[in-house]
Parts: sequence; structure tokens; C-alpha cells
Amino acid sequence: MAWTENNNALEREFQFSDFTEAFAFMTRVAFAAEAAGHHPEWTNVYNRVNIRLTTHDAGNTVTDKDRNLAAVIDRIYE
Repeated sequence: MAWTENNNALEREFQFSDFTEAFAFMTRVAFAAEAAGHHPEWTNVYNRVNIRLTTHDAGNTVTDKDRNLAAVIDRIYE
């Protein structure tokens, strides 16, 4: 599944075999987001992680910050 743009945000759901795998993914994304200075909105339920990216300081719209972080997240997921 690819990123979709909805309501001025990039959104994507990621699925894993179990909670531990999902949480490990979230940890790696957290370090990448902190390094980029751009933080996702996300939820986690068991083996699913839903991520929403939008740039709040640009008026809650999709910017290059979101696209760049989405690309990094995709590489982590691979």
C-alpha cells in the first residue's frame, strides 16, 4: 500500500506479524523523525501502525518535510 494524501496529510497503514515487530518499526521511525525534526501523528493497534504526516507550522499542509519523512519510513519498512 502506498501513501495517500487526504485532508492535507499523507497517510499510510503498515502491517507486521505481531506487536513486537510493529513496536520495533515505530522505534526506528521515532529516531528518524527526531533526526529530521519532523514528527508523525500515529496510532498502533497490535500489529498495525497508522501514520499521518502533515506540517503543522506550514498551516497543516503536505510539504517536502512530509514527503521526505515518508520516503525514509518506506525505507525502514522494506
